[in-house]
Amino acid sequence: MGQKVNPIGLRIGINKTWASRWYVDPKEYANTLHEDLKLRKFILNMPETKGADIAELEIIRHPQRITIVIHTARPGVIIGVKGANIEKIGAELQKFVSKKIQIKIKEVRNADNNAQIIAQNIARQLLARSSFRRTMKQAITNAIKKGNAQGVKVRLSGRLGGAEMSRTEEAKEGRIPLHTLRADIDYGFAEAMTTFGVIGIKVWVYNGMKYGKEQKEDAGVLVRKRRERAPARS
Repeated sequence: MGQKVNPIGLRIGINKTWASRWYVDPKEYANTLHEDLKLRKFILNMPETKGADIAELEIIRHPQRITIVIHTARPGVIIGVKGANIEKIGAELQKFVSKKIQIKIKEVRNADNNAQIIAQNIARQLLARSSFRRTMKQAITNAIKKGNAQGVKVRLSGRLGGAEMSRTEEAKEGRIPLHTLRADIDYGFAEAMTTFGVIGIKVWVYNGMKYGKEQKEDAGVLVRKRRERAPARS
Protein backbone atom coordinates (compact mmCIF):
# COMPACT_ATOMS: atom_id res chain seq x y z
CA MET A 1 0.00 0.00 0.00
CA GLY A 2 2.82 2.40 0.84
CA GLN A 3 4.18 1.99 -2.68
CA LYS A 4 0.92 2.43 -4.59
CA VAL A 5 -0.98 5.20 -2.77
CA ASN A 6 -0.10 8.89 -2.68
CA PRO A 7 0.87 9.51 0.99
CA ILE A 8 -0.89 12.90 1.03
CA GLY A 9 -4.12 11.59 -0.55
CA LEU A 10 -4.17 8.72 1.97
CA ARG A 11 -4.00 11.18 4.91
CA ILE A 12 -6.57 13.74 3.73
CA GLY A 13 -8.95 14.44 6.59
CA ILE A 14 -6.52 12.96 9.14
CA ASN A 15 -3.51 15.31 9.16
CA LYS A 16 -3.57 16.71 5.62
CA THR A 17 -6.08 18.94 3.89
CA TRP A 18 -7.26 19.49 0.32
CA ALA A 19 -5.15 21.58 -2.09
CA SER A 20 -8.34 22.91 -3.74
CA ARG A 21 -11.20 24.04 -1.52
CA TRP A 22 -14.56 24.80 -3.14
CA TYR A 23 -18.12 23.59 -3.52
CA VAL A 24 -20.09 23.71 -6.79
CA ASP A 25 -23.17 22.17 -8.37
CA PRO A 26 -22.46 18.58 -9.56
CA LYS A 27 -23.04 19.69 -13.18
CA GLU A 28 -20.22 22.26 -12.85
CA TYR A 29 -17.79 19.93 -11.09
CA ALA A 30 -15.86 18.69 -14.17
CA ASN A 31 -15.45 22.18 -15.67
CA THR A 32 -14.29 23.64 -12.33
CA LEU A 33 -11.80 20.82 -11.81
CA HIS A 34 -10.29 21.29 -15.29
CA GLU A 35 -10.11 25.04 -14.67
CA ASP A 36 -8.11 24.34 -11.48
CA LEU A 37 -5.74 22.02 -13.35
CA LYS A 38 -5.26 24.62 -16.09
CA LEU A 39 -4.46 27.35 -13.53
CA ARG A 40 -1.94 25.12 -11.72
CA LYS A 41 -0.18 24.07 -14.92
CA PHE A 42 -0.03 27.65 -16.20
CA ILE A 43 1.46 29.03 -12.96
CA LEU A 44 4.16 26.33 -12.81
CA ASN A 45 5.15 26.86 -16.48
CA MET A 46 5.29 30.67 -16.41
CA PRO A 47 8.75 32.24 -16.92
CA GLU A 48 8.05 34.51 -13.89
CA THR A 49 7.87 31.46 -11.58
CA LYS A 50 10.96 29.65 -12.87
CA GLY A 51 13.41 29.03 -10.05
CA ALA A 52 10.92 30.25 -7.42
CA ASP A 53 10.84 26.83 -5.65
CA ILE A 54 7.04 26.53 -5.48
CA ALA A 55 6.16 23.89 -2.89
CA GLU A 56 2.36 23.99 -3.11
CA LEU A 57 -0.53 25.79 -4.80
CA GLU A 58 -3.80 26.23 -2.90
CA ILE A 59 -6.97 27.24 -4.76
CA ILE A 60 -9.87 28.56 -2.67
CA ARG A 61 -13.06 29.52 -4.54
CA HIS A 62 -15.39 32.14 -3.03
CA PRO A 63 -18.72 33.24 -4.60
CA GLN A 64 -17.18 36.34 -6.23
CA ARG A 65 -13.44 35.58 -6.39
CA ILE A 66 -10.75 32.91 -6.59
CA THR A 67 -7.87 33.02 -4.09
CA ILE A 68 -4.63 31.33 -5.13
CA VAL A 69 -2.11 30.79 -2.31
CA ILE A 70 1.42 30.16 -3.58
CA HIS A 71 3.72 28.46 -1.05
CA THR A 72 7.29 29.27 -2.08
CA ALA A 73 10.78 29.21 -0.61
CA ARG A 74 11.75 32.31 -2.62
CA PRO A 75 8.88 34.82 -2.46
CA GLY A 76 11.06 37.64 -3.86
CA VAL A 77 11.29 35.86 -7.24
CA ILE A 78 7.49 35.72 -7.61
CA ILE A 79 6.84 39.24 -6.28
CA GLY A 80 9.52 40.80 -8.51
CA VAL A 81 10.72 44.40 -8.50
CA LYS A 82 7.97 46.56 -6.90
CA GLY A 83 5.49 43.70 -7.38
CA ALA A 84 5.80 43.67 -11.19
CA ASN A 85 5.90 39.87 -11.48
CA ILE A 86 2.91 39.17 -9.28
CA GLU A 87 0.82 41.72 -11.19
CA LYS A 88 1.74 40.08 -14.49
CA ILE A 89 0.89 36.61 -13.13
CA GLY A 90 -2.50 37.89 -11.93
CA ALA A 91 -3.27 39.54 -15.28
CA GLU A 92 -2.38 36.37 -17.23
CA LEU A 93 -4.45 34.12 -14.94
CA GLN A 94 -7.45 36.46 -15.21
CA LYS A 95 -7.76 35.48 -18.91
CA PHE A 96 -8.71 31.90 -17.93
CA VAL A 97 -11.51 32.71 -15.48
CA SER A 98 -14.50 35.05 -15.21
CA LYS A 99 -14.20 35.63 -11.44
CA LYS A 100 -11.69 38.06 -9.91
CA ILE A 101 -8.34 36.43 -9.02
CA GLN A 102 -6.53 37.23 -5.79
CA ILE A 103 -2.95 35.96 -5.30
CA LYS A 104 -1.41 35.42 -1.87
CA ILE A 105 2.18 34.36 -1.22
CA LYS A 106 3.28 32.27 1.76
CA GLU A 107 6.94 31.70 2.48
CA VAL A 108 8.10 28.15 3.20
CA ARG A 109 10.19 28.63 6.34
CA ASN A 110 12.05 25.32 6.32
CA ALA A 111 12.79 24.49 2.67
CA ASP A 112 15.30 21.75 3.62
CA ASN A 113 12.56 19.34 4.76
CA ASN A 114 9.90 20.19 2.16
CA ALA A 115 9.59 17.14 -0.12
CA GLN A 116 8.50 19.06 -3.24
CA ILE A 117 11.38 21.57 -2.99
CA ILE A 118 13.89 18.73 -2.38
CA ALA A 119 12.59 16.96 -5.53
CA GLN A 120 12.90 20.18 -7.58
CA ASN A 121 16.46 20.76 -6.32
CA ILE A 122 17.48 17.20 -7.28
CA ALA A 123 15.93 17.71 -10.76
CA ARG A 124 17.88 20.96 -11.17
CA GLN A 125 21.17 19.25 -10.24
CA LEU A 126 20.51 16.30 -12.58
CA LEU A 127 19.95 18.78 -15.44
CA ALA A 128 23.37 20.25 -14.60
CA ARG A 129 24.80 16.70 -15.11
CA SER A 130 25.61 16.19 -11.44
CA SER A 131 26.18 12.63 -10.15
CA PHE A 132 22.77 11.21 -9.22
CA ARG A 133 24.10 9.18 -6.24
CA ARG A 134 25.90 12.16 -4.72
CA THR A 135 22.85 14.38 -5.33
CA MET A 136 20.52 11.91 -3.57
CA LYS A 137 22.81 11.50 -0.55
CA GLN A 138 23.36 15.25 -0.24
CA ALA A 139 19.60 15.96 -0.32
CA ILE A 140 18.94 13.36 2.39
CA THR A 141 21.77 14.66 4.62
CA ASN A 142 20.53 18.27 4.33
CA ALA A 143 16.93 17.28 5.14
CA ILE A 144 17.96 15.41 8.29
CA LYS A 145 20.68 17.78 9.57
CA LYS A 146 19.33 21.20 8.50
CA GLY A 147 15.62 20.41 8.15
CA ASN A 148 15.37 18.21 11.30
CA ALA A 149 13.46 15.51 9.40
CA GLN A 150 13.19 12.12 11.15
CA GLY A 151 13.43 10.14 7.92
CA VAL A 152 13.87 10.71 4.18
CA LYS A 153 13.53 8.44 1.17
CA VAL A 154 14.46 9.43 -2.41
CA ARG A 155 13.72 7.33 -5.50
CA LEU A 156 14.98 8.10 -9.02
CA SER A 157 13.74 6.34 -12.16
CA GLY A 158 14.95 6.67 -15.75
CA ARG A 159 18.16 6.55 -17.76
CA LEU A 160 20.36 7.35 -14.77
CA GLY A 161 23.85 8.53 -15.67
CA GLY A 162 22.93 8.29 -19.38
CA ALA A 163 22.73 4.46 -19.23
CA GLU A 164 21.11 2.64 -22.18
CA MET A 165 18.57 0.87 -20.00
CA SER A 166 16.35 2.76 -17.54
CA ARG A 167 16.38 1.63 -13.91
CA THR A 168 15.28 2.69 -10.44
CA GLU A 169 17.68 3.74 -7.68
CA GLU A 170 16.70 4.49 -4.10
CA ALA A 171 18.37 6.01 -1.04
CA LYS A 172 16.90 6.13 2.45
CA GLU A 173 17.80 7.30 5.94
CA GLY A 174 15.75 7.21 9.14
CA ARG A 175 12.14 6.02 9.51
CA ILE A 176 9.40 6.35 6.86
CA PRO A 177 6.22 4.76 8.37
CA LEU A 178 4.03 4.94 5.23
CA HIS A 179 1.29 2.72 6.67
CA THR A 180 0.84 4.80 9.85
CA LEU A 181 -1.94 7.27 9.12
CA ARG A 182 -1.06 9.68 11.94
CA ALA A 183 2.53 9.96 10.65
CA ASP A 184 3.20 13.39 9.11
CA ILE A 185 4.65 12.36 5.75
CA ASP A 186 5.39 14.96 3.11
CA TYR A 187 5.59 13.74 -0.50
CA GLY A 188 7.04 15.45 -3.55
CA PHE A 189 7.46 14.58 -7.22
CA ALA A 190 9.47 16.25 -9.98
CA GLU A 191 10.80 15.40 -13.44
CA ALA A 192 14.22 16.21 -14.87
CA MET A 193 14.01 16.58 -18.68
CA THR A 194 17.60 15.53 -19.48
CA THR A 195 19.10 15.16 -22.98
CA PHE A 196 18.95 11.35 -22.70
CA GLY A 197 15.37 11.16 -21.39
CA VAL A 198 13.08 12.03 -18.50
CA ILE A 199 14.15 11.13 -14.97
CA GLY A 200 11.37 10.90 -12.37
CA ILE A 201 12.13 11.94 -8.79
CA LYS A 202 10.02 10.95 -5.79
CA VAL A 203 10.74 12.18 -2.26
CA TRP A 204 9.17 11.14 1.05
CA VAL A 205 9.95 13.13 4.22
CA TYR A 206 8.84 11.98 7.68
CA ASN A 207 8.40 14.84 10.18
CA GLY A 208 7.18 12.90 13.24
CA MET A 209 3.73 11.92 14.48
CA LYS A 210 0.70 14.23 14.47
CA TYR A 211 -1.70 13.39 17.28
CA GLY A 212 -5.03 14.92 18.20
CA LYS A 213 -5.35 17.36 21.14
CA GLU A 214 -6.14 14.54 23.58
CA GLN A 215 -3.06 12.51 22.69
CA LYS A 216 -0.71 15.31 23.70
CA GLU A 217 -1.94 15.22 27.31
CA ASP A 218 -0.53 12.99 30.02
CA ALA A 219 -2.04 9.47 30.10
CA GLY A 220 -3.01 9.77 33.81
CA VAL A 221 -4.84 13.06 33.19
CA LEU A 222 -6.72 11.44 30.28
CA VAL A 223 -7.93 8.51 32.42
CA ARG A 224 -9.10 10.95 35.14
CA LYS A 225 -11.02 13.06 32.56
CA ARG A 226 -12.73 10.00 31.10
CA ARG A 227 -13.82 8.83 34.58
CA GLU A 228 -15.25 12.28 35.33
CA ARG A 229 -17.14 12.30 32.02
CA ALA A 230 -18.57 8.79 32.48
CA PRO A 231 -22.09 8.83 34.00
CA ALA A 232 -22.35 7.42 37.53
CA ARG A 233 -23.93 3.93 37.68
CA SER A 234 -26.90 3.52 39.99
